[in-house]
Amino acid sequence: MSQPHYLKASPFTVRMNGLIGRLARHGVSLLGSAELSVRGRTSGRTQRIPVNPHTYRGSQYLVSARGHSQWVRNMRAAGAGELRVGRKVRAFTATEIPDSEKLPILRSYLERWGWEVNQYFQGVTAKSSDAEIIAAGADHPVFLIRTDS
Repeated sequence: MSQPHYLKASPFTVRMNGLIGRLARHGVSLLGSAELSVRGRTSGRTQRIPVNPHTYRGSQYLVSARGHSQWVRNMRAAGAGELRVGRKVRAFTATEIPDSEKLPILRSYLERWGWEVNQYFQGVTAKSSDAEIIAAGADHPVFLIRTDS
């Protein structure tokens, strides 16, 4: 069985994620970013990472640009988390979207965030064909999130 697709963050990206996460924790959202908190599937400790919540047709999604990352594996186990920007904390439940339903969400996500994440989509962009985006979809988990508030 092959390993799930995951592109590890560069040291620069790790430093930037730390900065963006701290900013979100202190109330500064860069272009809509927020800090995701999700319970670790084995440690039970809260893992925090900056994310770009994406709104498509009135629903909000989390897309993993780098693939089947630790936060994705934790979200699958926990089924819930929190998004924070400053003092505003939104608890949510998460449902993973099947590959067959990802096409419009991924295209919209790439239109909005492609400037930041195209490097992780290995040549697939918002202007790629439906077939190319569908093929890339298996490598990029997508979660529908529903906030409690």
